Amino acid sequence: MAAKKSGLGKGLDVLIADKVKAPAPAKEKPVVDEKGEKIQFLETNMVEPDREQPRKFFDEDGILELADSIKQDGILQPLIVTKADGYYKIVSGERRWRAAKKIGLKEVPARVMVLSEEEIARIQLIENIQREDLNPIEEAIAYKNLIDRFHMTQDKLAETVSKSRTAITNSMRLLKLDERVQTMIVEEKLTTGHARALLGLDDGEKQYVTAQKIFDERLSVRETEKLIKKIQTEKDVKPEKNPERQQLDIVYHDIEEQLKTAIGTKVSIHQKNNDAGRIEIEYYSMEELERIMGLLQSLAKTE
Repeated sequence: MAAKKSGLGKGLDVLIADKVKAPAPAKEKPVVDEKGEKIQFLETNMVEPDREQPRKFFDEDGILELADSIKQDGILQPLIVTKADGYYKIVSGERRWRAAKKIGLKEVPARVMVLSEEEIARIQLIENIQREDLNPIEEAIAYKNLIDRFHMTQDKLAETVSKSRTAITNSMRLLKLDERVQTMIVEEKLTTGHARALLGLDDGEKQYVTAQKIFDERLSVRETEKLIKKIQTEKDVKPEKNPERQQLDIVYHDIEEQLKTAIGTKVSIHQKNNDAGRIEIEYYSMEELERIMGLLQSLAKTE
């Protein structure tokens, strides 16, 4: 007997087959595709990405290639969207939408669905996993968000995305790494094999210093595992902490948290040996960069 295919294996059509289609407003032009699905052509400017979309990084060269393809053949697969307050929110197809904007398309084909927030999150995660669009950190964050937002157990999540519970657990363990190491994974400076080896170090600073060594010396995963084992077996002689320095660390951490709340993204303060240092502000899309720039510019105007 053939094994029963999972929802992930069957694709998004299975997930949304029984979902309600929202009626088309009179001003939009509904058509029907070969599957009998109603397709609407929506104004591109009335469609926006979902801020909760697990994928944050989009390869610009890939978007340009897709834009060239759309210019030649059009958008072959409609977007999946839901109605929001005054616009349509993308559930599936953000790359197509971005490419359409690149070439100035006024309208994009879309299937307008009525979906719950949990269904939206599940569809987005499964689509990205199917296409291998998520980097390891995005995938881990997406799993954590599904568990936290919708109170899923790891077993339920594993069943939903057709992964083993062990795979889910190992993926989420990456979030225990120092955030600077996570950034290196996102930037493809480290593989997941390197990352798993680094989890053998409990101290975030050691993880980061070791990660830099791995990258600088182009160490293989096996070489990295040997290095981690050596670090673990070395006698850990902890220097006495300078009380003044310890107090400064607390102050800097508090400032980081205040900046994170004010700007709405991760902020890191890197101290030097003297009173100097640098501040890093992270962003995960061009839209977020523009938002941060607008916020900083507005602060400058109030001075």
